[in-house]
Amino acid sequence: MGSSHDPARLTLVVNPTAGSGRTGRVLPLVTAKLVAGLPADSLRVERATSWEEARRLCAEVVANAREARAEGRSDSLLVMGGDGMMHLGLNAAAGTDVPLGLIPAGRGNDFCRGVEVPTHWGPAVQTIIAGQTRRIDLMSVTGALVDRTRHRWVGSIVSTGFDARVNYRTNHQKLRLGQLSYGFAALAELSRFEPLNYRLTIDGVPRVQPAMFIAVGNAGWFGGGMHGCPQADISDGQLDITVINPVSRLTLLRLLPTMYSGGFVKDPAVELLRASSVEVDGDGLYAMADGEELGPVPLTLRAVPDALTVYVPAPR
Repeated sequence: MGSSHDPARLTLVVNPTAGSGRTGRVLPLVTAKLVAGLPADSLRVERATSWEEARRLCAEVVANAREARAEGRSDSLLVMGGDGMMHLGLNAAAGTDVPLGLIPAGRGNDFCRGVEVPTHWGPAVQTIIAGQTRRIDLMSVTGALVDRTRHRWVGSIVSTGFDARVNYRTNHQKLRLGQLSYGFAALAELSRFEPLNYRLTIDGVPRVQPAMFIAVGNAGWFGGGMHGCPQADISDGQLDITVINPVSRLTLLRLLPTMYSGGFVKDPAVELLRASSVEVDGDGLYAMADGEELGPVPLTLRAVPDALTVYVPAPR
């Protein structure tokens, strides 16, 4: 754990149109609270109009912050929005000493849950003002990714199978229902879903099997509040693997509500594993992570300890 707000600049990157405009409506309240709680003239706000512009701005803020360290200044990157914006922020700051502040304003806010940052913008802003930081693990993902890169950092869960298809449908459905969106998409996918064939290598050991889904987590949450990897620890240097072996559609339907509490792991069809690396391959598998599309398998997932500095609430 660490704490600091010495002479520094905190730059907030935000897309005001995100969340059907909710982010823009909350932004004046967020900036007012930050200005009131931080040293004078320390806050800068960068407004993005697209995913690509937000990614570029996050990268620029981190690059400038690393240069500022040579001058003895501890600058920070703040991101505001949903899990997609958190994903951009952690990818920019990963592997550096630049602190990342998270201000949730989306549907899911799963990465905030996973690092124990409040999921309401008010307490999350107060967390940043307090200045407490922590180093956490991240997941390294390599493969032929949808954004034409070969590598991405992931904070929460890489999902494939049923859960990934539901996540994809949720992202692309026109009707927005907040946290209920995932549930409605799950019911739509369930009507025609069959077990998928996985080819895994877990810490060098091959494993071929059918499954409803296999989720690999750094932190434990996905799908707008589902506790997909309930034993995940963001500082243990390991990935948590949740397997739901083939079950009937009725059983899967019964398990879905208990994913919000993590209670689904008590079912005999569920396996919980742990590893430092996982290679995921299989027929027709498509991966999602942090609410974003990764792309088709094969993918190599690896735990990277001590990869990110993030603002967190002070220990109780």
